[in-house]
Amino acid sequence: MAWRLAVLAALVLGTALIVRNQGSAPYRHNSGTVFGTVYNITYQCDSDLHAGIKAELQRVDASLSPFNERSVISAINRGEPATPDELFIHVFNLAQEVAENTGGALDITVAPLVNAWGFGFEGGPEPTPEAIDSIRRFTGYEKVRLSGGRIVKDDPRLKLDCSAIAKGYGSDVVAAYLRNRGVENFMVEIGGEIVTSGVSERRLPWRIGVTKPTDDSLSTGQEIQTVINVTDKAMATSGNYRNYYYKDGKKYAHTIDPHTGYPVQHSILSSTVIADDCATADAYATAFMVLGLQRAQAILKEHPELMAYFIYSDHDGKNRTWFSPSLRDKIQE
Repeated sequence: MAWRLAVLAALVLGTALIVRNQGSAPYRHNSGTVFGTVYNITYQCDSDLHAGIKAELQRVDASLSPFNERSVISAINRGEPATPDELFIHVFNLAQEVAENTGGALDITVAPLVNAWGFGFEGGPEPTPEAIDSIRRFTGYEKVRLSGGRIVKDDPRLKLDCSAIAKGYGSDVVAAYLRNRGVENFMVEIGGEIVTSGVSERRLPWRIGVTKPTDDSLSTGQEIQTVINVTDKAMATSGNYRNYYYKDGKKYAHTIDPHTGYPVQHSILSSTVIADDCATADAYATAFMVLGLQRAQAILKEHPELMAYFIYSDHDGKNRTWFSPSLRDKIQE
């Protein structure tokens, strides 16, 4: 009995020391640029982990960035015999799964179309109807596969672009690194794609704002539509209100419908998805922009593990909102 009491006392003392240390450790704030965007990371830790965080981000960039000529995905796009690493394989398999679940609304082979419309990692032909039809003949997620540890394409002209997942996956990778270092309270944000854990510096749940979708190509507007409790979850937002251009009086936004080859013209202005991991949230947020409101709602019924908040334009041109019923308790009006 005395031995058991001694062990119990040691456990209680150890737990008390851990709680005390967690309570006294400072919250640190690291920022920088990656994937062509900005990251902001807040975490509670005795030591500054920024060097390790940057190393993790560089790993993702070296695997998945089409803007990095030495990355795995760039080598694959050039048709070189590159061996995909574990990061690439994870994202590729997830992308193919979400493509299956959404009828191809998410399609990482859409890169040549994105390039043609001027939103990609390299130039492309002028997006005439003839050029778009020609490109569509060799795009499609079912025309590429992972076999024998290599990426196999049905057409050598096929190129991959994981931009719809990479930022979210980068947030997941950094979050995993922080957890492995014993960090329990943190928020990782890369270009608006977010993973949270524990509590904020104010000892409150993490609350994240959803920005109103007003045309803002310079990202200067930050008016908030609503605030969502995202504690111990991941959140990603996709919208056509920042990356766009006008030509001949017509607006062209960056989300391309893989089925038509043209920028989407649906009523959804902003698609926010909450999931257990940010790569999944990021992928579905993009897919829902392609699907439109009703088809996105149908997908959500089939996947109750997902929650979504949509801002859309009604028939009168007024902004409306719709959100998953399971999200109601998380919305902070």
